Amino acid sequence: MDRFTDLTEERIRKAYENGEFDNLPGMGKPLPPDSLEGIPKELRMAYKMLKNAGFSPEEMDVKKEIMSIEDLIRKSEDELEAQGLKKELNAKLLQYNSLLSKKGIKTNSSVFKNYQDKIDRKLLE
Repeated sequence: MDRFTDLTEERIRKAYENGEFDNLPGMGKPLPPDSLEGIPKELRMAYKMLKNAGFSPEEMDVKKEIMSIEDLIRKSEDELEAQGLKKELNAKLLQYNSLLSKKGIKTNSSVFKNYQDKIDRKLLE
């Protein structure tokens, strides 16, 4: 392995001395921004896999918001506040399903997920 590394380093050095790296496209220009710049190194592979599977960071952000709103609804003690959160959740679910459907990914009928609480309450009364 050291022999290979030495050979590679030698070839790069010779190419540099011969000017083979001069006038390359993009020379002197900044590198394009890294789309995973703000993501910790240990999570980057997972993000790349999700991106390759068709999920975008925007979808992941909306999914995180959905999960946060669901937590708030579960912890809410004020019925009026819970109703407002449910409306917000429905809007986020529609947004998420829209993002997925644009890519041809089929979604569950999760838009009506929040009505389950209402049905449960009616049945328990």
